[in-house]
Amino acid sequence: MGPLEVYEKLLSCYGKQNWWPVTEQGAIAPTYKARKRLSENQKFEIALGAILAQNTAWKNAEKAIINLNKAGVLDCGKIANAKQAGLAQLIRPSGYYNQKAKKLILFAKYLQKQYGCKISKMFEKEIPELRKELLDLHGVGEETADSIILYSAGKPIFVVDAYTRRLGGRIFYRPMNSYVDTQEFFQKNLPKDLALFQEFHALIVAHSKRFCGKKPCCEECFLNNTCQFFLSGKNEKD
Repeated sequence: MGPLEVYEKLLSCYGKQNWWPVTEQGAIAPTYKARKRLSENQKFEIALGAILAQNTAWKNAEKAIINLNKAGVLDCGKIANAKQAGLAQLIRPSGYYNQKAKKLILFAKYLQKQYGCKISKMFEKEIPELRKELLDLHGVGEETADSIILYSAGKPIFVVDAYTRRLGGRIFYRPMNSYVDTQEFFQKNLPKDLALFQEFHALIVAHSKRFCGKKPCCEECFLNNTCQFFLSGKNEKD
């Protein structure tokens, strides 16, 4: 079973996840919803969310976004000119809040200086150039950069996270320790499709939380008849 077949089975079971959740105008909390287009501020919010979600569960990043919305500061110009200490308190639920406040401010200042706070102007670049630019920014690693490219810029690149490595490594029974190697494996074995990449990433997270955690529930998993990890009997030793 290849990655596309895994995707189809996950989609059939869980349905569309409609990632990335963003806040509608006049609301304070991000929602999961199919959207044909994103506003400039929603694109900026997704980029901030990708930074806030580093090393924490999404629910904690979401609390930080709600706080920013309540305070009326989820705006490129306002973040760029924010005091780090005050911003840190607003995003405290996301953890590592002092470091993340610095990252958010530097990111917003960069957008303000280079693009007049119009993040869409940055997104006019092709993926390789855009990815390099993002990775050159303080506090933006591969997963964060690719999340921004996939969900905010709306360009097809496969996001790799801990869930992808774990689930992919088990199902296909191959090492997935390297970000680059894991990304290349999925991108070579899937059609280059934006919606598919977005949904597959979200579906992997959903399935991992339900069945394929650090201690897997292999017996109950509907993929176990084709999962090489389960069929190898290795799960019985762990």
